[in-house]
Amino acid sequence: MHHRLALTALLLASAMAIRADGPSDNLADKVRAVPPPGISISDADRAELEKGVADLGEEIQSLRTSLKSKPALGELLPDVEVFHKAVHWALIYNEFYRSNEVREAREELRLGHERAEQLREGKPGWTTQTGLVVRGYRSRVDGSVQPYGLVVPGSFVPDGPAHRLDFWFHGRGENLTELDFINGRLKSPGEFTPRDAFVLHLYGRYCNGSRFAGETDAFEALEHVRKHYPIDENRLLVRGFSLGGASCWHFATHYAGLWAAAAPGAGFSETAEFLKIYQNEKLAPAWYEKKLWHLYDSTDYAVNLFNCPTVAYSGEIDGQKQAADMMAKALAAEGMQMTHIIGPQTRHAYHPLSKIEINRRLDEIAARGRNPVPDHVRFTTWTLRYNKMLWVQVDRLTQHWERARIDAEIDRAAQTIRASTTNVEALSFVMESGTCPLDNTRRPRVLLDGQSLEGPAIETDRSWTARFKKTDGRWALMNSSANDGLEKRHGLQGPIDDAFMESFIMVRPSGKPMNDRIGEWAAKELYHAVKQWRSEFRGEAPVVDDDAVSDENIASSNLILWGDPKSNKLLAKIMDRLPIRWDEQKLAMGAKMFDSSHHVPVLIFPNPLNPKHYVVLNSGFTFREYDYLNNARQVPKLPDFGVIDIAVPVSSRSPGGVAEAGFFNEKWEITSQP
Repeated sequence: MHHRLALTALLLASAMAIRADGPSDNLADKVRAVPPPGISISDADRAELEKGVADLGEEIQSLRTSLKSKPALGELLPDVEVFHKAVHWALIYNEFYRSNEVREAREELRLGHERAEQLREGKPGWTTQTGLVVRGYRSRVDGSVQPYGLVVPGSFVPDGPAHRLDFWFHGRGENLTELDFINGRLKSPGEFTPRDAFVLHLYGRYCNGSRFAGETDAFEALEHVRKHYPIDENRLLVRGFSLGGASCWHFATHYAGLWAAAAPGAGFSETAEFLKIYQNEKLAPAWYEKKLWHLYDSTDYAVNLFNCPTVAYSGEIDGQKQAADMMAKALAAEGMQMTHIIGPQTRHAYHPLSKIEINRRLDEIAARGRNPVPDHVRFTTWTLRYNKMLWVQVDRLTQHWERARIDAEIDRAAQTIRASTTNVEALSFVMESGTCPLDNTRRPRVLLDGQSLEGPAIETDRSWTARFKKTDGRWALMNSSANDGLEKRHGLQGPIDDAFMESFIMVRPSGKPMNDRIGEWAAKELYHAVKQWRSEFRGEAPVVDDDAVSDENIASSNLILWGDPKSNKLLAKIMDRLPIRWDEQKLAMGAKMFDSSHHVPVLIFPNPLNPKHYVVLNSGFTFREYDYLNNARQVPKLPDFGVIDIAVPVSSRSPGGVAEAGFFNEKWEITSQP
């Protein structure tokens, strides 16, 4: 049902008046710091807090040693460490923003000590506590401890019945340090607290719109919650407002098959039109940047909401109503009408009556729960990073960054699966134990793009997996999911930024560079990458020297190699197995040649020493300081590979001049670029 009350004139007028992600000082040549510098605190307060941090740090270290023989308790140590990190980082990085945060820091240190004592006694009371609870986990991405907040329903009992869980994605707050986030989660249950439901408040690694490592955070936090609380997998909902609304649009469209329902409020749902309206920005993206908008633009994935009940909300005179309006347009193109609750004469907030209506609808949907194997699935993607919708999985694309589609139906009466595809070369149908609705005494037929094939038998546990691959235009059943040699697949498809969504290690060169200019640039860019990872993704990027990289590192992590084949020993070791040639005179990238005195390659590629993980040359995440000022800009700025002209000065938008950039093909080969 559509409730359209806003006038276009009001929408456009309020677009410039309401803050979405940052004020109007978005100047590329004069970028403000994000996070901003904090206020001064008294010497006495600083000394007191520093002692408290030191004492808690010693207690944590003692527990780390004493709990080695008690792994179940040792796994709870991050629940203590999040308090230590919150105060420690506020002190060393000048991130106190309010005078009363000193008092809040004292309280968080007290809670840290209290939990440490409970761990030592083997009685971690917070794990069975109801109400507002702060928890923590250790991230596989960078080894950092990350906090999240929970609203635990009063009906929760350990090992009791499974509960509904609602994700809540927070709005933008440039002062949202760990200290501030934890304080909020100890005091407020948030905007919505459904009856008998858990509410998972995500930190999301600060203010990145739950993109990149912020996206990984959501699933790591959920994994941690599942381990410690009874959660109903078919009653997971995603919700958020403002920047959190943008996060919700992202999760709803890219992971639509996971949720019972989605309820985005305000925010943004795409890049180009939002920035034109909201920032009055004249966009002139490079061809590859425009393609890379397909990574996160929710409007490009709108059809996936066919599989996810969605209730959108906007204030009638909120400029961020633009997000829902753009999604409504994209859904209409797919034959769907968006449910859009509009708060009358409301700016950037929830209208009280709208909240009641949103909750009524979501409660009804959640009571029914998600159907993990519906008879009809519609799915679109542009990249194998997002390759799964319920029981349908894309395993290989014909070409990345072009739209792929699958429309699949189960015909129970005919014991048949029918599917039509576009831009898909390999796919799987995967129905988990107990979910296959077909007759398990007969092998199903599969009609793929009109071609009839016999599927594998349905297992007695009512699971069914069928994998198919297209060769020379004909589909065939595959006996396994093994890939044929080096090819793009889920989690190994690029672009460069993809390497920072899983475990990574920065590898520092120890040798003499090809020339001083390259050596100086690489050293500064490594420093920049580590510094910006700390400020924007709230972790310490692991850094090791090239001669200290272990077999375990190679087995577990993406390796970010800095320097050149002369300065970096690990790069020299694999250089002849990378798709470039690079010496003191020339850099060859495909058929193009560049002068090595001032050109440096950046790229992502399967690691020749372990093709299950990436190797990246000379790049951290590719958006820079200017892009922090508005979250819609936090998208990849470089594709799979590029050549940087370091004679061009580094700026708030680029590591130098981009002399060449492009995408590898599906076999990880360099082909001609536009």
